[in-house]
Amino acid sequence: MSEAAIGILYGGATLVAFLSGLPIAFALGVVAIAFMAVFMPTASLDMVTQNVYEEMSSIILLTIPLFILKGAAIGKSKAGLDLYSALHAWMHKIPGGLAIANVFACAVFAAMAGSSPATCAAIGSAGIPEMRRRGYSGSFAAGVIAAGGTLGILLPPSVTMILFAVAAEQSLGRLFLAGIGPGLLLVSMFAVYAAWRFRREYAQAKKVYQGGGPASPLLAEDSYSLRDKMSALPRVLPFVVLLTGVMIALYGGFATPSETAGLGAILALVLIAIVYGAWRLKDLEPIFTATLKESTMLMLIVGMSLLYAYVMSYLHISQSAAQGIVAMELPRWGLLAVILVFVVVLGFFLPPVSIILMTAPIILPPLKAAGFDLVWFGVVMTIVMEMGLIHPPVGLNIFVIRNIAPDIPLRDVIWGTIPFVGLMLFATVLLCFVPGIATWLPDHLMGTVP
Repeated sequence: MSEAAIGILYGGATLVAFLSGLPIAFALGVVAIAFMAVFMPTASLDMVTQNVYEEMSSIILLTIPLFILKGAAIGKSKAGLDLYSALHAWMHKIPGGLAIANVFACAVFAAMAGSSPATCAAIGSAGIPEMRRRGYSGSFAAGVIAAGGTLGILLPPSVTMILFAVAAEQSLGRLFLAGIGPGLLLVSMFAVYAAWRFRREYAQAKKVYQGGGPASPLLAEDSYSLRDKMSALPRVLPFVVLLTGVMIALYGGFATPSETAGLGAILALVLIAIVYGAWRLKDLEPIFTATLKESTMLMLIVGMSLLYAYVMSYLHISQSAAQGIVAMELPRWGLLAVILVFVVVLGFFLPPVSIILMTAPIILPPLKAAGFDLVWFGVVMTIVMEMGLIHPPVGLNIFVIRNIAPDIPLRDVIWGTIPFVGLMLFATVLLCFVPGIATWLPDHLMGTVP
């Protein structure tokens, strides 16, 4: 059987496994082991566990459960609510200040937790009810939180970036730094859109009121004294200091990524014990349980995805696919466009973790041969995968929002996220024209790569 036929069969079997309802890790593992049994030497089956172990024996992967522990410690405490409350108190006079506060709260929380669903759940559980109470439409409130949550896979520390660093054999520190500029760009764009959308909804509410209709809560004005603003800070500042300290330790060269992750996890546990009194076993049990569940799930996906990629490589599927892409002789930017569209389509069905580990052997060699900076591409690919988190049919953040705000119809949630998908698409195009948005900071701090 030709390599092309085996590749088509491999892809078809994978699709069938996904559609069967198997968990992603098991679907990938079943397909990989089945093809090992049929197309590879019998002895290879005796080496499955060794292959998975060797593929996962990267010190960078050690950072994943540690960053998850840090995120769980913050996410399972009241840190998200306090962060949101403090930002609202300081930004309430800005048009759309409540929505903008949610955007910034999502950004800061994402940088502390490194998880998109955790960010959505932690900030959304407080932010969505508050925005609804103050007259914001359900679609607007849902869109702000869903889009803000996607920043969890772009702003460091990002589990997605960690896995891309492993798959692309790139510096994790460089990838983390490269995500900061585009992350701030998206935060700014989301905030500007939130202010514009608020003005539009405010004008509509005012028009209804002047026409004799009921007064919307959107027309009410909040008032916070300086004392109120200052009293909101003490519980937030320790976590901001933690975020700053972790970043200084990592980028200042004082600690490796795994050491930084461990330090961040320990300090997060210490802070919630001091600030919230969460030191008893009953307080810590949800944190460790959530960490164990998420880490186990993620590491299973990583292990099976790496085995899946190993089988692809052994059977020359990935090499043949890469050669096929090169043989198309597409222009440089045409190649990038085709690959990004491919990633968008995969985003309809798969989470970012699986997309990276499954596609890296196929798409990275042609991109490298075409002269693209893989660190820059990692950021662009991450933004494209962010779009997958909030667009149908299986946008993960959409279902997180539905879980925490079941009163908002799914249709409204989806329509609320569409403008943010457009903003992400614009940011992707902008990064193609101005790559320095991503590359300037790592080049400035770590030097250019020869």
